[in-house]
Amino acid sequence: MSEIEQILSAYSQKFNAGLEQYFSASDAPEHRAMAAMRYSLMNGGKRLRPFLLHETAALFDVAYETAFPVAASLEMLHTYSLIHDDLPAMDNDDMRRGKPTCHKAYDEATAILAGDGLLTYAFEILNSAPIPDSEKVTLTLLLARNAGALNGMIAGQVLDLYTDSHQDFANPEAVIKHTEELKTGCLLRYPCEAGAILGKATAQERESLIRFSRNLGIAFQITDDILDVEGDEKLVGKTLKKDKAQHKLNFVSIYGVEKAREIAANLIAEAENLLAPFGNKADKLKMLSRYFLTRNH
Repeated sequence: MSEIEQILSAYSQKFNAGLEQYFSASDAPEHRAMAAMRYSLMNGGKRLRPFLLHETAALFDVAYETAFPVAASLEMLHTYSLIHDDLPAMDNDDMRRGKPTCHKAYDEATAILAGDGLLTYAFEILNSAPIPDSEKVTLTLLLARNAGALNGMIAGQVLDLYTDSHQDFANPEAVIKHTEELKTGCLLRYPCEAGAILGKATAQERESLIRFSRNLGIAFQITDDILDVEGDEKLVGKTLKKDKAQHKLNFVSIYGVEKAREIAANLIAEAENLLAPFGNKADKLKMLSRYFLTRNH
């Protein structure tokens, strides 16, 4: 296990222990959706997005406990998107993180409600953070926009569903970048920007972190696309080799694996340069960036 994997593992244990406070045990039939929410939220996962938020906030000496509800709300929203993405009407996946997807462990209706529940719970938890009300308003609006249908995650998922590699685009790379900046990048941009807001960063610092996150988001999606081609299903924890069968437009379908890997490496190199002003405080963020290129799940 590499150093960054050890760091992520220790962080995940601490983060997961904190999540338990939001779910009390109950046998009441109306709490079935809450049980499904907890099942999906606690069902493994590397916790990359909350880690990114905590490490960005740490650049400005924001305490772990202060940032925790903000990070927890982000992971809830991310998990909602995974539940819905796995549904038969979307990607139709039976496995997520090596375990049955929510609609397989429960049923389709409960999975839809669990996703809805995590989405709404996310904003409730965000507004419990021990931060000024003005920051809560700013972060609530920012999270809604990054997750939304106008220029957020949902918009990216729409493009992913309905953009076909057989279509004739004048600039397919621009289409891919736009799709991936929305689909994956928005929920990687948010933790960087949220950490900057919590840390009362300057406009220049905030812009550098946003640019860092954009490179990170595209590189992350490229490695995801590469894993779909050559990954190990047991390690990745979900069905692979679906993109080609579904004619998904991505860097791999256009350029092939090696060129796509080269593009991702260049993006990460640029991302690391953007962290230079933060000195040694950004060491873990740099390690995380490199991990995005080498991860096998």
